[in-house]
Amino acid sequence: MDKIYLFLFTGFRFLIIYTPHVILYTILDFLSYILFSINKKHRKIAKANLDLAYEDTISEDEKNEIIKGCYKNLVYTLADFIRNQGATKEEVLSKVTFKNESFLTKLIKENRKIIIMTAHYGNWELLSLAIAAKLTPLSIVGRDLESDVMNKILTKNREQFDVELLSKTGAMKGMVQALKKNRPVGILVDQNTKNEEGILIDFFGKKARHTPSAAVLAKKFDAVIIPAFIKSIDNENYEIEFFESFEVSNSEDKEKDILECVQKQADITEQVIRSKPNEWFWLHQRWKNQYEHIYK
Repeated sequence: MDKIYLFLFTGFRFLIIYTPHVILYTILDFLSYILFSINKKHRKIAKANLDLAYEDTISEDEKNEIIKGCYKNLVYTLADFIRNQGATKEEVLSKVTFKNESFLTKLIKENRKIIIMTAHYGNWELLSLAIAAKLTPLSIVGRDLESDVMNKILTKNREQFDVELLSKTGAMKGMVQALKKNRPVGILVDQNTKNEEGILIDFFGKKARHTPSAAVLAKKFDAVIIPAFIKSIDNENYEIEFFESFEVSNSEDKEKDILECVQKQADITEQVIRSKPNEWFWLHQRWKNQYEHIYK
Protein backbone atom coordinates (compact mmCIF):
# COMPACT_ATOMS: atom_id res chain seq x y z
CA MET A 1 0.00 0.00 0.00
CA ASP A 2 2.89 2.37 0.71
CA LYS A 3 3.85 2.34 -2.98
CA ILE A 4 0.27 3.16 -3.99
CA TYR A 5 0.04 6.02 -1.46
CA LEU A 6 3.39 7.39 -2.63
CA PHE A 7 2.36 7.13 -6.31
CA LEU A 8 -0.90 9.01 -5.65
CA PHE A 9 0.84 11.64 -3.54
CA THR A 10 3.58 12.15 -6.13
CA GLY A 11 1.00 12.54 -8.88
CA PHE A 12 -1.00 15.04 -6.85
CA ARG A 13 2.19 16.92 -5.98
CA PHE A 14 3.11 17.18 -9.67
CA LEU A 15 -0.38 18.54 -10.38
CA ILE A 16 -0.14 21.17 -7.64
CA ILE A 17 3.35 22.38 -8.51
CA TYR A 18 3.19 22.48 -12.28
CA THR A 19 -0.41 23.35 -13.12
CA PRO A 20 -1.09 27.08 -13.77
CA HIS A 21 -3.24 28.52 -11.00
CA VAL A 22 -5.99 29.56 -13.38
CA ILE A 23 -6.52 25.90 -14.26
CA LEU A 24 -5.49 24.36 -10.94
CA TYR A 25 -8.43 25.60 -8.87
CA THR A 26 -10.92 24.36 -11.43
CA ILE A 27 -9.28 20.93 -11.17
CA LEU A 28 -9.27 21.04 -7.34
CA ASP A 29 -12.95 21.98 -7.31
CA PHE A 30 -13.68 19.07 -9.63
CA LEU A 31 -11.68 16.65 -7.44
CA SER A 32 -13.53 17.78 -4.32
CA TYR A 33 -16.86 17.22 -6.07
CA ILE A 34 -15.76 13.73 -7.16
CA LEU A 35 -14.81 12.89 -3.56
CA PHE A 36 -18.15 14.22 -2.36
CA SER A 37 -19.95 12.07 -4.92
CA ILE A 38 -18.17 8.76 -4.39
CA ASN A 39 -17.37 8.87 -0.66
CA LYS A 40 -20.86 7.90 0.51
CA LYS A 41 -19.72 6.61 3.91
CA HIS A 42 -18.26 9.88 5.13
CA ARG A 43 -20.90 11.94 3.36
CA LYS A 44 -23.51 10.13 5.45
CA ILE A 45 -21.47 10.75 8.62
CA ALA A 46 -21.34 14.45 7.82
CA LYS A 47 -25.09 14.55 7.19
CA ALA A 48 -25.78 12.76 10.49
CA ASN A 49 -23.59 15.30 12.30
CA LEU A 50 -25.32 18.25 10.67
CA ASP A 51 -28.79 16.83 11.39
CA LEU A 52 -27.84 16.45 15.06
CA ALA A 53 -26.08 19.80 15.39
CA TYR A 54 -28.46 22.03 13.43
CA GLU A 55 -31.64 19.91 13.39
CA ASP A 56 -34.15 21.81 11.19
CA THR A 57 -32.67 25.30 11.77
CA ILE A 58 -31.03 25.11 8.35
CA SER A 59 -32.35 23.52 5.16
CA GLU A 60 -31.30 20.26 3.54
CA ASP A 61 -29.75 22.24 0.69
CA GLU A 62 -27.68 24.26 3.16
CA LYS A 63 -26.47 21.08 4.84
CA ASN A 64 -25.53 19.65 1.46
CA GLU A 65 -23.55 22.78 0.59
CA ILE A 66 -21.71 22.60 3.92
CA ILE A 67 -20.70 19.00 3.20
CA LYS A 68 -19.47 19.95 -0.29
CA GLY A 69 -17.52 22.80 1.28
CA CYS A 70 -15.99 20.40 3.77
CA TYR A 71 -14.61 18.22 0.97
CA LYS A 72 -13.35 21.28 -0.86
CA ASN A 73 -11.59 22.50 2.27
CA LEU A 74 -9.83 19.14 2.64
CA VAL A 75 -8.61 19.13 -0.97
CA TYR A 76 -7.38 22.72 -0.72
CA THR A 77 -5.68 21.99 2.62
CA LEU A 78 -3.84 19.05 1.03
CA ALA A 79 -2.81 21.21 -1.91
CA ASP A 80 -1.40 23.85 0.42
CA PHE A 81 0.30 21.17 2.50
CA ILE A 82 2.22 20.15 -0.61
CA ARG A 83 3.17 23.76 -1.36
CA ASN A 84 4.57 24.13 2.15
CA GLN A 85 7.10 21.33 1.80
CA GLY A 86 10.47 23.01 2.04
CA ALA A 87 8.90 26.47 1.98
CA THR A 88 10.68 29.41 3.59
CA LYS A 89 9.21 31.37 6.48
CA GLU A 90 8.60 34.26 4.11
CA GLU A 91 6.68 32.05 1.68
CA VAL A 92 4.47 30.69 4.47
CA LEU A 93 3.81 34.09 6.02
CA SER A 94 3.04 35.71 2.66
CA LYS A 95 -0.35 33.97 2.61
CA VAL A 96 -1.27 34.44 6.28
CA THR A 97 -2.60 37.42 8.19
CA PHE A 98 -2.82 37.44 11.98
CA LYS A 99 -5.69 38.82 14.03
CA ASN A 100 -5.20 39.58 17.73
CA GLU A 101 -1.67 38.17 17.73
CA SER A 102 -0.94 40.43 20.73
CA PHE A 103 -3.02 38.00 22.82
CA LEU A 104 -0.24 35.46 22.30
CA THR A 105 2.81 37.73 22.22
CA LYS A 106 1.78 39.27 25.56
CA LEU A 107 1.77 35.84 27.18
CA ILE A 108 5.16 35.05 25.64
CA LYS A 109 6.64 38.28 27.03
CA GLU A 110 5.21 37.43 30.45
CA ASN A 111 7.03 34.08 30.23
CA ARG A 112 3.79 32.17 30.80
CA LYS A 113 3.36 28.50 30.09
CA ILE A 114 1.04 28.37 27.06
CA ILE A 115 -1.34 25.83 25.59
CA ILE A 116 -2.71 26.72 22.14
CA MET A 117 -6.02 24.96 21.49
CA THR A 118 -7.54 24.58 18.06
CA ALA A 119 -9.59 22.18 15.94
CA HIS A 120 -9.63 20.40 12.59
CA TYR A 121 -10.84 23.62 11.07
CA GLY A 122 -9.78 25.59 8.02
CA ASN A 123 -6.20 24.90 6.97
CA TRP A 124 -5.16 23.51 10.34
CA GLU A 125 -1.90 22.08 8.94
CA LEU A 126 -0.77 25.62 8.15
CA LEU A 127 -1.65 27.00 11.59
CA SER A 128 1.33 25.67 13.55
CA LEU A 129 3.79 26.43 10.72
CA ALA A 130 2.67 30.06 10.54
CA ILE A 131 2.78 30.52 14.32
CA ALA A 132 6.27 29.02 14.48
CA ALA A 133 7.45 31.04 11.46
CA LYS A 134 6.48 34.35 13.05
CA LEU A 135 5.75 34.12 16.77
CA THR A 136 7.22 31.18 18.67
CA PRO A 137 8.55 27.62 18.41
CA LEU A 138 6.04 25.09 19.70
CA SER A 139 5.28 21.43 20.25
CA ILE A 140 2.15 19.98 18.65
CA VAL A 141 0.24 16.73 19.08
CA GLY A 142 -0.57 14.76 15.93
CA ARG A 143 -1.85 11.32 15.02
CA ASP A 144 0.51 8.99 13.16
CA LEU A 145 -0.63 7.79 9.74
CA GLU A 146 -0.96 4.07 9.00
CA SER A 147 1.39 4.39 6.03
CA ASP A 148 5.04 4.69 7.10
CA VAL A 149 6.10 6.49 3.94
CA MET A 150 3.26 9.01 4.17
CA ASN A 151 3.89 9.47 7.88
CA LYS A 152 7.50 10.45 7.14
CA ILE A 153 6.31 13.03 4.60
CA LEU A 154 3.74 14.38 7.07
CA THR A 155 6.25 14.59 9.91
CA LYS A 156 8.86 16.36 7.78
CA ASN A 157 6.29 18.96 6.75
CA ARG A 158 4.96 19.52 10.27
CA GLU A 159 8.38 19.88 11.89
CA GLN A 160 9.55 22.92 9.92
CA PHE A 161 10.53 26.14 11.74
CA ASP A 162 11.28 24.45 15.09
CA VAL A 163 7.93 22.72 15.45
CA GLU A 164 8.19 19.55 17.52
CA LEU A 165 5.69 16.83 16.58
CA LEU A 166 4.47 14.66 19.45
CA SER A 167 2.77 11.40 18.54
CA LYS A 168 -0.77 11.28 19.91
CA THR A 169 0.06 7.91 21.46
CA GLY A 170 1.83 8.80 24.70
CA ALA A 171 1.76 12.53 23.94
CA MET A 172 1.18 13.55 27.56
CA LYS A 173 4.82 12.94 28.50
CA GLY A 174 6.03 15.11 25.63
CA MET A 175 3.57 17.90 26.47
CA VAL A 176 4.73 17.88 30.09
CA GLN A 177 8.36 18.14 29.02
CA ALA A 178 7.57 20.99 26.62
CA LEU A 179 5.68 23.01 29.24
CA LYS A 180 8.49 22.52 31.74
CA LYS A 181 10.76 24.20 29.17
CA ASN A 182 8.20 27.00 28.67
CA ARG A 183 7.67 25.77 25.13
CA PRO A 184 4.06 26.40 23.94
CA VAL A 185 2.02 23.27 23.26
CA GLY A 186 -0.60 22.98 20.49
CA ILE A 187 -3.58 20.62 20.87
CA LEU A 188 -6.54 19.79 18.60
CA VAL A 189 -9.53 19.35 20.91
CA ASP A 190 -12.52 18.74 18.66
CA GLN A 191 -12.70 14.96 18.20
CA ASN A 192 -14.63 12.23 19.99
CA THR A 193 -12.94 10.41 22.88
CA LYS A 194 -13.56 7.21 24.80
CA ASN A 195 -15.40 7.21 28.14
CA GLU A 196 -12.21 6.84 30.15
CA GLU A 197 -10.42 9.58 28.21
CA GLY A 198 -13.07 12.27 27.86
CA ILE A 199 -15.40 14.53 29.81
CA LEU A 200 -19.05 15.03 28.91
CA ILE A 201 -19.78 18.57 27.75
CA ASP A 202 -22.40 20.35 25.63
CA PHE A 203 -21.49 20.83 21.98
CA PHE A 204 -24.08 22.28 19.62
CA GLY A 205 -26.61 21.64 22.38
CA LYS A 206 -25.85 17.91 22.49
CA LYS A 207 -23.74 15.87 24.89
CA ALA A 208 -20.30 14.91 23.60
CA ARG A 209 -17.05 13.57 25.00
CA HIS A 210 -14.21 16.10 24.98
CA THR A 211 -10.55 15.62 25.82
CA PRO A 212 -9.58 17.23 29.16
CA SER A 213 -5.85 17.21 28.29
CA ALA A 214 -5.48 20.97 27.87
CA ALA A 215 -7.39 21.69 31.08
CA VAL A 216 -5.50 19.09 33.13
CA LEU A 217 -2.13 20.37 31.93
CA ALA A 218 -3.13 24.00 32.45
CA LYS A 219 -4.15 23.32 36.04
CA LYS A 220 -1.06 21.25 36.83
CA PHE A 221 1.43 23.73 35.39
CA ASP A 222 -0.43 27.01 35.97
CA ALA A 223 -0.59 27.44 32.20
CA VAL A 224 -2.93 29.59 30.15
CA ILE A 225 -5.04 28.26 27.29
CA ILE A 226 -5.33 30.43 24.20
CA PRO A 227 -7.67 29.48 21.33
CA ALA A 228 -6.36 29.94 17.79
CA PHE A 229 -8.18 29.12 14.56
CA ILE A 230 -7.35 29.54 10.89
CA LYS A 231 -9.89 30.13 8.13
CA SER A 232 -9.56 30.81 4.43
CA ILE A 233 -9.86 34.29 2.93
CA ASP A 234 -9.66 33.00 -0.65
CA ASN A 235 -8.07 30.06 -2.47
CA GLU A 236 -4.53 30.90 -1.34
CA ASN A 237 -4.77 33.23 1.65
CA TYR A 238 -5.72 32.62 5.27
CA GLU A 239 -6.42 34.43 8.51
CA ILE A 240 -5.30 33.19 11.91
CA GLU A 241 -7.37 34.57 14.76
CA PHE A 242 -6.39 34.39 18.42
CA PHE A 243 -9.01 34.66 21.13
CA GLU A 244 -8.71 35.84 24.72
CA SER A 245 -6.78 33.34 26.82
CA PHE A 246 -8.21 31.78 29.95
CA GLU A 247 -7.04 29.75 32.92
CA VAL A 248 -8.46 26.91 34.95
CA SER A 249 -10.19 28.06 38.13
CA ASN A 250 -8.48 27.12 41.36
CA SER A 251 -11.34 26.24 43.69
CA GLU A 252 -11.59 23.33 46.11
CA ASP A 253 -13.66 21.43 43.54
CA LYS A 254 -11.02 20.27 41.04
CA GLU A 255 -13.47 18.31 38.87
CA LYS A 256 -15.74 21.34 38.52
CA ASP A 257 -12.77 23.53 37.59
CA ILE A 258 -11.70 21.10 34.86
CA LEU A 259 -15.26 20.71 33.54
CA GLU A 260 -15.77 24.49 33.28
CA CYS A 261 -12.49 24.87 31.39
CA VAL A 262 -13.29 22.03 28.98
CA GLN A 263 -16.76 23.45 28.35
CA LYS A 264 -15.20 26.82 27.55
CA GLN A 265 -13.00 25.12 24.94
CA ALA A 266 -16.04 23.46 23.38
CA ASP A 267 -17.96 26.75 23.36
CA ILE A 268 -15.30 28.71 21.51
CA THR A 269 -14.87 25.84 19.02
CA GLU A 270 -18.60 25.81 18.35
CA GLN A 271 -18.62 29.59 17.95
CA VAL A 272 -15.89 29.42 15.30
CA ILE A 273 -17.56 26.52 13.44
CA ARG A 274 -20.90 28.32 13.34
CA SER A 275 -19.22 31.38 11.82
CA LYS A 276 -18.14 29.35 8.78
CA PRO A 277 -19.33 25.72 9.08
CA ASN A 278 -18.05 24.46 5.72
CA GLU A 279 -14.45 24.60 6.96
CA TRP A 280 -14.87 22.16 9.86
CA PHE A 281 -14.14 18.43 9.56
CA TRP A 282 -17.74 17.16 9.61
CA LEU A 283 -16.63 13.74 8.34
CA HIS A 284 -15.64 12.56 11.83
CA GLN A 285 -18.10 10.79 14.13
CA ARG A 286 -17.95 13.58 16.69
CA TRP A 287 -20.96 12.49 18.74
CA LYS A 288 -20.39 8.73 18.52
CA ASN A 289 -19.87 8.34 22.28
CA GLN A 290 -23.39 9.54 23.08
CA TYR A 291 -25.29 9.16 19.79
CA GLU A 292 -23.77 6.10 18.13
CA HIS A 293 -27.11 5.17 16.57
CA ILE A 294 -27.12 8.18 14.22
CA TYR A 295 -24.16 6.75 12.30
CA LYS A 296 -25.77 3.35 11.57
